[in-house]
Amino acid sequence: MPILMQIIHDMEIPEVQAIGEAQIEALFEAAFAAPDYRYGYQQMLVYVDEQTQKVLGICVGYPAAKEATIDDALRPFLRELGLPEDLQLFKDVETQPGEWYLDSLAVAPAAQGQGIGGQLLDFLPTWLAPKGETVISLNVDLGNPKAKQLYSHHGFRKTGEIMIGAHRYEHLQRPIV
Repeated sequence: MPILMQIIHDMEIPEVQAIGEAQIEALFEAAFAAPDYRYGYQQMLVYVDEQTQKVLGICVGYPAAKEATIDDALRPFLRELGLPEDLQLFKDVETQPGEWYLDSLAVAPAAQGQGIGGQLLDFLPTWLAPKGETVISLNVDLGNPKAKQLYSHHGFRKTGEIMIGAHRYEHLQRPIV
């Protein structure tokens, strides 16, 4: 969860700032076992250090066709955690039809620069091709050229730009061959 929360923090989502990251983290943890949840275990690849068994990187995504309902699994936990029942953290459409959307890619701070993110990106086509996916997409913040360089190095190309919350992003795609 700390690896994922790095991204949530950087996104500066107003609802997260108002409620607090600790409450949002508790919400995400509560929904983790839900089979169709955005940050559920079935949407997540992890990179685990073989020696320490610690998770050092995560890759989370889903087919674009699921975007409209990917957060419905949170609803049962909102009341339980004392959160507004109409809470919606992700309001913007981030995908295009026919894509498998890479929602989040993050590496633990102590493990950054070791190639873990690239290994996760390179493994994605192997994981997705048997599921019938043909295109991987993602959005990279214009203010994060280092991430853009990583994605470009691993075959992603710009197909457009999009606003998500208060940030402008480049929409990138990579075909699965």
